[in-house]
Amino acid sequence: MLCLRQVCLFTLRRYQARTLCSDLLLSQINDCTHEDEVFSLVGRNKARLSEKHVGIALNMLWQLQKKRPSLLRTSDYVRNHSQFLTLCILAESKVEHMEDEVIVDILYSLLRLNVEDHVSLAKVLVTEAWKRLERLSLPALSKFALCLYKQHRHFSPIIGQVAHIVDMKLDSIQDIRILSVLMLSISEVITESFRDRLLHKAEQLLEDEHEVHFNYARRILQFLQNVKLRYHPVLEKCNRIFLESASHLDIHSISHIFGLYEQLGFDNAEFRLITKQLLSKTIDDYYDPETFTKLFFSLGPMAGSKVRERLLVTAVNMAEEFSSHQVLMILKTMRKMKCKNSHLLKKMASVLHKHLDSYHVLQLVKLTQYLVVLRCQDLELFAKLKMLLLGYLKSSVIPADTAAIIRVLAMLPSFQVEEMIINKAAAVLPQCRLHHLNCIATAFVKWHHHGQLHWQNSSELCAKLLQKLNDCGFQRLQKANNLHLLLEELPYVNGEWFEEVLNEETLAMCQHLIDQITWENVLPLSFFLIKSEHRCPALFDRIASVTVENIDKIPTSEIYFILFLFSALNYDPPDNEEFFKGCIQHLTSNLILPDTMKQRVHSSLMKLNRAVCLECPEFHVPWFHEPYCQRVFHNSMSQVSPQRQHIHRMLTEILGGSHYSRISVLTPYYYEIDFECVLDVNKKPLSCMAQNMALGEVGGIHLRHDIKEKGRKALPPGAQRIALEFLDSRAFSKDYSRHLKGEPAMKKRHLEMLGYQVVQIPHFEWNSMVLSTKGEQLEYLRQQLYGIQ
Repeated sequence: MLCLRQVCLFTLRRYQARTLCSDLLLSQINDCTHEDEVFSLVGRNKARLSEKHVGIALNMLWQLQKKRPSLLRTSDYVRNHSQFLTLCILAESKVEHMEDEVIVDILYSLLRLNVEDHVSLAKVLVTEAWKRLERLSLPALSKFALCLYKQHRHFSPIIGQVAHIVDMKLDSIQDIRILSVLMLSISEVITESFRDRLLHKAEQLLEDEHEVHFNYARRILQFLQNVKLRYHPVLEKCNRIFLESASHLDIHSISHIFGLYEQLGFDNAEFRLITKQLLSKTIDDYYDPETFTKLFFSLGPMAGSKVRERLLVTAVNMAEEFSSHQVLMILKTMRKMKCKNSHLLKKMASVLHKHLDSYHVLQLVKLTQYLVVLRCQDLELFAKLKMLLLGYLKSSVIPADTAAIIRVLAMLPSFQVEEMIINKAAAVLPQCRLHHLNCIATAFVKWHHHGQLHWQNSSELCAKLLQKLNDCGFQRLQKANNLHLLLEELPYVNGEWFEEVLNEETLAMCQHLIDQITWENVLPLSFFLIKSEHRCPALFDRIASVTVENIDKIPTSEIYFILFLFSALNYDPPDNEEFFKGCIQHLTSNLILPDTMKQRVHSSLMKLNRAVCLECPEFHVPWFHEPYCQRVFHNSMSQVSPQRQHIHRMLTEILGGSHYSRISVLTPYYYEIDFECVLDVNKKPLSCMAQNMALGEVGGIHLRHDIKEKGRKALPPGAQRIALEFLDSRAFSKDYSRHLKGEPAMKKRHLEMLGYQVVQIPHFEWNSMVLSTKGEQLEYLRQQLYGIQ
């Protein structure tokens, strides 16, 4: 009995000593301030390391790296250290005995230390966590899901199971950090209804929590980008968080946010103004290629002239250090800036020669497009690009890649088309979306018009291809049953081929799917209708009713384009007062405009000022745009088309002399009219020289002179000023109604308010067979002039 007691006491003392030693080791690991200290402890205590020690040690290695700036981190040193391998081997052997959170923490630390996904330990940890998926806490589940997302397992069965768990537990999630990670991780495998539930939950948590870290908002933006949805309420809340956190944003975060805003088609002038001020003050802090490229991308498009020049000079000096991706970003930003700095462009082109082989096919396509738009003159570079693109085209089996390559090949100077290109195009046509078909059609129409098809039977092959393109386009439209998916294809579709072949069929299909118009797709539908220039009353009425019902959900920038659709095509919906009033109130309550729109905004304000002065004189609003108009018009020239010159000669013949009519005249409030004449009470012409100063004229180019109200002589009693306007195709909708658009209709109304009798000469009447002879045209003009009531 005594012996047994001694054995028990010895065992107890040994266990206590071991526990004390283990706790001491744990404390020592936690107290480490450098990776070498962690590795030293591991090396001296290999035999005594438990699964807990191993987990804490691996996590400590990441925590020590995390404290340093990105450029000073030594992840390579950590991964290549012999004791790191020891830790990995120990962790793999003890994984089944680890707690759930420890497994996830180790996997996360490996991810942050840039350990390859195929490393044995990473695989074992993923497998073990998968086994325990149902019992993981929400914080552990979100961290595990983030690891899977970073490993590009976007469509894996594990992500599907994570999405199912989130679906079941969504109501219990009250932490925006956890929700934002889970939303981003499962974004590729969710349904539309689940997407909407997630956004509703995110909106609720963003509203409830007073302080939200900008990284959580950034993840939600990334989620919206992944699901290709611009949800205004959540976007505005995220933007508010960025504004509140502006002082904590670094260049990496700012450039990422701008990139997401660009992809989502969202813009906020206040955020750009704040970041512009922040970045302009610290421009000298970005002296390495990575951070400077992000600075150039973020600040370049909105920089003032001095800052812009400094950015360009720095880019030239740093050009040789740029990576292939950074060169691409610089060129993309130069295009956005409309940069004409030939020195920088030449520098970028020279650097590109050594990077060309590192680009994948779509990067090469973008690169070629940027160089062409920026008017690069490096023919050797274009020759190399052509060879690489043709090589990719020969092996391409993806319709989108094939269409993109063909489109950009058509942009290259002096490109000779090979028969192989027609064969490759024909092979993918049945699988192409509308914008892919449009790319291919546009390229071949251009090549055909410019005579770049030189081999035998080339015209016949091209004609067959274009016919097949037409058939495939019709078939794709006829199969459309989802308006949202159809509208996703239309923003990139334009040009002669689509307008002549598919435009009306597309409009008919949109009308067929009219019940699917929602607040989420009124903007792309409005864009398409603006571009098509067709008046479709049923579609317009549906857009108006959906807009009124959902006015608070639609962003201000979208309201502008919806209003523009109705004003440009001169259409009033049935409840026009409610529609226009609601849109204008929503627009003016959020009137913050970006710097890039200043010229357009100034012009629009001038037109608004003019309209109020003429149509609402009871408001006593002064005309305060006189100096602006003088600057704009006195520094410009008006090119008079041959057709207008022809009409002017006929007016001269009808009226009896050139002094009876004027061409390209500015009226009070700065409307420009094509022709002006004055008829007395007996319809006899009066000399314009006696009424106003003559215009300068040099070879068809006329210098405009404004006519101020106070400088115009009073007309004799009964006399009438006549304004003749030749209206080309741009003044009318393109549907069969040929309805007069909003701007020329408003101009006619305003000219009448200024005392003119307005004669509008539509192009389709003037160019018709009925007026095919000079005599018929003269008679038509006489009738228009003298038949006015």
